Amino acid sequence: MRRTIAATDRQEAESPAQPDRLRTEFAFELPRGYVDESGTVHRSGVMRLATARDELIPLRDDRVRENSAYLSVVLIARVITRLGTIEDVHPGVVEDLFASDLAFLQDFYRRINAEGHTRAAVTCPACRENFAVDLAGGGRLGES
Repeated sequence: MRRTIAATDRQEAESPAQPDRLRTEFAFELPRGYVDESGTVHRSGVMRLATARDELIPLRDDRVRENSAYLSVVLIARVITRLGTIEDVHPGVVEDLFASDLAFLQDFYRRINAEGHTRAAVTCPACRENFAVDLAGGGRLGES
């Protein structure tokens, strides 16, 4: 008995299904950069997607209990896997970031975890043209 192959069966036979791959790490470039004890500036880094555990564990931290604003410091430190040549990013490193860099990382965290993308709508101040930029592209602000 011969079976008629439907169009969808044919497509699957011709191109086997590729499993979807979830992107879990995102490169970023800090606006100013972290300056370590030796004066080296670290701008490029990698942030991974947060897990439920990443968001729950900081709530048990005494520093967070005393000051809820410290939550973002602990949380950001948990999800940054690399900052320049620094692979052990801890709350002390995040505390020493410039305020503009911390604000950038908080926004970046929100974009990749809550919204599921790293694209942002922007408007050119000179020509008023609207377009999208990819914040995870690794380029510096103002570069395309």
